[in-house]
Amino acid sequence: MDYIHLPVLAPTQELLDEYKKRGSGWASYEAEFLNLMTRRAIEKNIPPEVIEDGCLLCSEDKPYHCHRRLVVEYLQHHWGQFIICHL
Repeated sequence: MDYIHLPVLAPTQELLDEYKKRGSGWASYEAEFLNLMTRRAIEKNIPPEVIEDGCLLCSEDKPYHCHRRLVVEYLQHHWGQFIICHL
């Protein structure tokens, strides 16, 4: 599998610091990250073929509090259903 670096799918360092270092809480992080994806219009700037059959990587070991889950749910909302498998 090829590696494609897509910073547009990542949270900003400021957002991560607010959540991890200053303890803003998951609800705040989730809302801010969803807002960030909307502002970036990731559904228009990344072709679905790039994500299809791909694997999103993150440092979190579980999908519950992870940006990769938020990315996939956001894209599902805009592109329609596709299969998700958390490894």
